Amino acid sequence: MNSITEFLSDVSSLLWGWPMIILLLGTHIFLTIRLRFPQRFLLKAIKLSISKDKNAHGEVSQFGALATALAATIGTGNIIGVATAVSLGGPGAVLWCWLTGLFGISTKYAEGLLAVKYRIKAENGRVLGGPMYALERGLGWKWMAVLFAVFTAIASFGIGNTVQANAIATLTSETYHISPYITGVVIMLMAGAVVLGGIKSIAKVCTMLVPFMAVFYVIGCIVILFLNGSYVWPALKLICEAAFSPEAAGGGFVGSTVMMAARFGIARGLFSNESGMGSAPIVASAAQTRNPVRQALVSSSGTFWDTVVICALTGLVIVSSVLAYPDITYDNGATLTKMAFSKIPYIGAPLLTFGLLTFAFSTILGWELYGERAVEYLNSRMRLPYRMLYIVALFIGSVMNLGMVWNLADCMNALMAIPNLIALLFLSGVLVNETRKYLWNNQIEKDMEELQ
Repeated sequence: MNSITEFLSDVSSLLWGWPMIILLLGTHIFLTIRLRFPQRFLLKAIKLSISKDKNAHGEVSQFGALATALAATIGTGNIIGVATAVSLGGPGAVLWCWLTGLFGISTKYAEGLLAVKYRIKAENGRVLGGPMYALERGLGWKWMAVLFAVFTAIASFGIGNTVQANAIATLTSETYHISPYITGVVIMLMAGAVVLGGIKSIAKVCTMLVPFMAVFYVIGCIVILFLNGSYVWPALKLICEAAFSPEAAGGGFVGSTVMMAARFGIARGLFSNESGMGSAPIVASAAQTRNPVRQALVSSSGTFWDTVVICALTGLVIVSSVLAYPDITYDNGATLTKMAFSKIPYIGAPLLTFGLLTFAFSTILGWELYGERAVEYLNSRMRLPYRMLYIVALFIGSVMNLGMVWNLADCMNALMAIPNLIALLFLSGVLVNETRKYLWNNQIEKDMEELQ
């Protein structure tokens, strides 16, 4: 097991070297400039996400698609993932994580646009889309589409399955002394009851769960920041300074380099918001929308909520807590997170456990859909076997080694991102044309006036 963990760690380090950082951030920045800063339409995107389009076609509502995508992205990456970035890359990793989300809004917009642009309607009436269809129908690269689907199917067992189950089992064991084997069985039963119902069942549960769990967690973070009041500003300064000058960290923080801060911050940022990975477009393609740009805007708002808001709050909570309480250790993300939240009298530990439970469970649901659609692209007859295997893997993940799980997730993230980012760059002309047609020419406003 240790040998496998070390091997995956080496592969992860190779994949997340400077080439990946340049490709990922470069794509974010390139699309931000090429699409004239779609971040400026954020308020419009939020308004569209809660609007209904009477003349739309799709399987789920725009909000349902957004909620499902958020369910898959708002998970342990927002809680333990950010803390892991700090423990491995120092406080500066928080800024890199945040910047990945800020510029990633453009990439998430582009992914959503292509997902709807190249989606298809299957014989059974189901709407299918995602990077594999953009690669095949937009670029004619069937072989790369197949690779993306394979990477997605494998990744679903890492980022969306074993990682989440392992995080739940670890905290429930440490906090309430519940056996990981018992936790694994419970997770299997709960997830199975939902995923066997397909996309509409998953979207329905996520629509109810996501708003509640996000608000609940944000309130908890605000309470901690209030308790750490005098350390919030120093923590913010430290995060910014340490991102480019690691020696500024001091205070007992783990030693790191700019490369380490950037690597772990960007890796955890992508793990959290998935901008550039190509996963969220899979569910975005099923949204009820009259044109690609409407759903593209809705999709882009997901990265804002996930990283620009929630991950930023988590980062501030972690760093300010380390500064405020010298007794906090930060040898690993799970322990660091637990100790930071334990500073809330009486309700800290239950708050963290509940937040992690709901975040991780919702991620399990969202990623099952991603993996299933990828498997369906490869072979439609494998949908049911995939569902059953996915449910069983939840139990296995509950008792696996955490280090191996995280390293496997990082590897799969990178392998998914590469073909997806290439497609975004090569189809940037299509993105510009669609954006000009519907957004820059105010067609979105005209559509909204019709609905009113």
